[in-house]
Amino acid sequence: MAALIGSAQAQSADDLKRDSATPGDVLTYGMGYNNQRYSPLKQINTKNVGKLRPVWAYSLNNSQSQESQPIVYNGVMYVTTHNSTVALNPVSGKQIWKQDIELPQDVFKMACCGILNRGVAIYEGKLFRSTLDAHVMAMDLKTGKQLWKMKAADYQNGQAMTSAPLIANGVVITGIAGGEYGTRGFIDGWDPETGKHLWKFYTTAAPDQKGGDTWPGDTHEKGGAPTWLTGAYDPDLDLVYWGTGNGGPWNPNARKGDNLYIASVLAMRPKTGELVWHYQFSPNDPYDYDATEVGMLVDMKIGGKTRKVLTQANRNGFMYVLDRANGELLAANPYVKVNWADSIDLKTGRPVHSEIDKKARAGEDVEIFPSVVGGKNWTPMSWNPSTGLAYANTLNMSWPYQLAKPEYKKGEWYLGVNFRGVTMPKDEPHGYLSAIDPMTGKSKWQMAWPAQPSMAGTLSTGGDLVFTGAATGEFMAVDARNGKKLYEFLTSSGIIGLPVTYEIGGKQYVTVVSGSGGVWALLGDERMSQVPAGGSVWTFALD
Repeated sequence: MAALIGSAQAQSADDLKRDSATPGDVLTYGMGYNNQRYSPLKQINTKNVGKLRPVWAYSLNNSQSQESQPIVYNGVMYVTTHNSTVALNPVSGKQIWKQDIELPQDVFKMACCGILNRGVAIYEGKLFRSTLDAHVMAMDLKTGKQLWKMKAADYQNGQAMTSAPLIANGVVITGIAGGEYGTRGFIDGWDPETGKHLWKFYTTAAPDQKGGDTWPGDTHEKGGAPTWLTGAYDPDLDLVYWGTGNGGPWNPNARKGDNLYIASVLAMRPKTGELVWHYQFSPNDPYDYDATEVGMLVDMKIGGKTRKVLTQANRNGFMYVLDRANGELLAANPYVKVNWADSIDLKTGRPVHSEIDKKARAGEDVEIFPSVVGGKNWTPMSWNPSTGLAYANTLNMSWPYQLAKPEYKKGEWYLGVNFRGVTMPKDEPHGYLSAIDPMTGKSKWQMAWPAQPSMAGTLSTGGDLVFTGAATGEFMAVDARNGKKLYEFLTSSGIIGLPVTYEIGGKQYVTVVSGSGGVWALLGDERMSQVPAGGSVWTFALD
């Protein structure tokens, strides 16, 4: 079996590095340290994808949001929910083991945004995951038996853990959620063998730290900058890239200054947590423009020269390209409608604020593009090296914005904004599957979502396909070169998760987790009431 070649070493550091080049398995979140979510597999391609069929479905027995990315290793698939971890046969769907997690009941009142978990990491015989009550745990890969469990934060303050850990240079690295609760964000490093805490990097700078002068008084203590998605890693540079989220409160006048390191990408040494460089996308961010979805590590030609870059479709509506060795800004262009900034100054790296933004900061009631859910929300995009395009589910909506007085109460949202949801355009689609040129931000093609926007991730393959899903439950394949929909199958619930593909026994499979919810459900779109809840894992192959 292709998936089993070299499997005895497939959890070593070297094999994690090679994950993107070994399509027989899926060892890392992002289908490779580069987070490109690309597979060279092409048994399923544009000519035959119409013959794709579901080969098995597995019930997760869970009615909450399902955003887990499956990991596939040595003939076993690992999937998480907020309160369980399951091991499945990836060919038949048969359950191998399942371990439940006991959670305190009051944690469900705290966690933002959605009751969920996004997946696991594996390394040297162990599986690592986080829990909603802010713990990190290690389990035995073969049995699911708990090996160690460590507390990262106090969930009663509003902090939670939802993302998959990242294993980089022998360190388990995790982030934290809770930026809406007046918390202070951080990134942790853990010893994979014992769970010993190795280092902590706070993502809001204290007065005695570099960047501390960007926070007035003690505002950094409740300054947000959550780190609730998994980073990327360049083993050659030995740099981990991690995105940070919004400032706390959303009202920027309560924390005047750039507020390092909110709404930024951080390049760090995995062994020590040392910060090597940073780039801040939205200084003093008022609009909840999280940069937690770190983006992709891509080698691309710029000006006739191949550059090692990090590219991110930021929630603020701009597509960024940075040199990933030093953080130099190479390009920043809008990929959706933007009115809070006129442009990004390539020399300073800072936004050129618009008149609308100035009115918003002055307390006027204005309409801001993109909305609070961003030009693209948390779900990752994917890359196809043959087209040179990034494939992302983008959003087309605004939000009414007006400042309010911020009031901090432990365990409650700390916004300082008159929050009234989002505004949908009347005569336009609310979102698109977009094929974006990172250097220009322009889309080569867009496939409109007719009913409501997609919050699912994308998967690109050597068969010139893009796989993704709809909020209404359809799993689909699209031609990467022209956006033509080639295949569609209605799963049992809405799709907000991350598809993966792998090969076993010479046969290519595609798997996605189905189960509606997440941030879109919290916004109260009444059409979601017609989509049944219930988590399940669906796997497809050619007939």
